[in-house]
Amino acid sequence: MKSTDVLIIGAGISGLLAARELAAAGRSVRIVDKGPAGRESSWAGGGILSPLRPWRMPEAVTALCAWSQQCYPGLVEELLESTGLDPEWRQSGLLILDPEEPAAIDAWCAAHGVRREWIEPAALASLEPRLAPSSRPAIRLPGVAQVRNPRLLRAILADVRRLGIAIEEDAAVTAIEARDGRVSRVATAKGVFVAETYLVTAGAWSAEVLGALLPNLPVVPVKGQMLAFQASGGLVEHIVLAGDRYLIPRRDGIVLCGSTVEQRQFDKVPDVEGRRILLEFACRWLSALADAEVVGHWAGLRPGSPEGIPFIGPVPSFANLYLSCGHFRNGLTMAPASARLVADLILGRPPIVPAQPYGVPQGRTNPDNDKASGERYSI
Repeated sequence: MKSTDVLIIGAGISGLLAARELAAAGRSVRIVDKGPAGRESSWAGGGILSPLRPWRMPEAVTALCAWSQQCYPGLVEELLESTGLDPEWRQSGLLILDPEEPAAIDAWCAAHGVRREWIEPAALASLEPRLAPSSRPAIRLPGVAQVRNPRLLRAILADVRRLGIAIEEDAAVTAIEARDGRVSRVATAKGVFVAETYLVTAGAWSAEVLGALLPNLPVVPVKGQMLAFQASGGLVEHIVLAGDRYLIPRRDGIVLCGSTVEQRQFDKVPDVEGRRILLEFACRWLSALADAEVVGHWAGLRPGSPEGIPFIGPVPSFANLYLSCGHFRNGLTMAPASARLVADLILGRPPIVPAQPYGVPQGRTNPDNDKASGERYSI
């Protein structure tokens, strides 16, 4: 049985950054994950550091995104210095084709101090000459950045290990035991772990991990498929959004195309229909991709939640159990702020933003009625 100050369940970006925060405050931290660290939703997305349509987001999401966007350049610089791995933060800007809700976009940008530019069709043709022509103005958000998210995860993992934080991979949680309103230990495929505090950051699997401890947690898996093309450099410079899909150019000529939004439970197998949908979109807006080699097709599971507002904070029925989950499509964007906020709450520090909007739903109603030997919650 291994003991630590904080046991984190889930080694995605939320759990890894929370571990860094807690370790910096002097806490001993161990992370367990059901598979390889950093290989689920954090790895599978596109790395856009902004909601696709930020004007549609609740203010609770906007607050975490804004804090994180300010944090990312410094975080990437720290990681590059400490690990030698470059996450490729790049302020490529977001170009929205055929935008809807022009009045809402203008109002949101003005209210939040976000620079925006309306681009007339002729100017758009000069700005991105390889894109298909559009008869309507586009909007450009020049401040939107991206990271190469698999490289970001590798850098964070390397830094976490450099700090001496233990990561137990292939350690799926099999049971959680509680007594007297506190979690007492966690059983996994790699053994039993004991901690003073427990933090669940298990993404789309968070509700499954918690099971009967928190039966009403509304976090569900939402499948998203992606394609990667090997293209010539300079084919497109901006992140391009049209309708529900987007294109993301990388520095080395790779162009990502995403993504689908599918309710398929825990199925994350890429399929022919997803490939067809993404190919059709990519070639519609960037015809040169019809001749480019598809070098990747994968799927991930986002942790869907009501309105995309994550649950961050203590579980009401258990004095030493905390959550940070349910970030839906913006987990990477919100990750630095989410990690700082949950660390603030665990450590009793003033939170970076008001914590109330992220409150965790009520768990079991009578946790103090557990048997004297403790109650075991099998997964």
